[in-house]
Amino acid sequence: MKKALIIVDVQNDFCEGGALAVPGANEIIPYINLLMEENEYDQIVLTQDWHPANHKSFASNNGQKVGESIILNGVPQFMWPDHCVQGTFGAEFHKDLNRDKVTHIIQKGKNTEIDAYSGFQDNNHFMKTGLDDFLKYHEIQLLEIVGLAMDYCVKFTCTDAVANGYVTCLHFNGTRAVNVKPDNARDAIFEMLQKGVTVLG
Repeated sequence: MKKALIIVDVQNDFCEGGALAVPGANEIIPYINLLMEENEYDQIVLTQDWHPANHKSFASNNGQKVGESIILNGVPQFMWPDHCVQGTFGAEFHKDLNRDKVTHIIQKGKNTEIDAYSGFQDNNHFMKTGLDDFLKYHEIQLLEIVGLAMDYCVKFTCTDAVANGYVTCLHFNGTRAVNVKPDNARDAIFEMLQKGVTVLG
């Protein structure tokens, strides 16, 4: 069974000191590097939030406060601080992440009007990113997933992976949650388990 490692959004803005820093984010980078060192993956894919500066998920572009919600193109949209803006330092991958074995990069969130948490598609399910096509082309059947953040981009990447027919495993030690609300991490794990994601210690 061919397998791939999907590393979700290990970018400066989600790490310590970033615009949308995930608590404990930097702790997962040595773990992810070790996975790549100790395992043989057929493909290693990075996903990268790659927002235009005028993205509608940013509170600043809607006259809203961070943490509020609006309806954006028919779906609820959490208002985030500006983050991972195309071409900025914040959008770059963290310098400590070893990229020597990376075979592919998928950029997401490029459409101003629609956010994209999942590495597979936007939140409205209008546009696919090309990740599924890439994996199917390379005959990948098993996905191991790590990265940021567990309760948003990692969760939706995992559940979309299952929906697309992959055997899907989340490395619990290779992810951290935003936890906008205290129970978000717990709820994300429960939802992933319900949908058929295997969570590895």
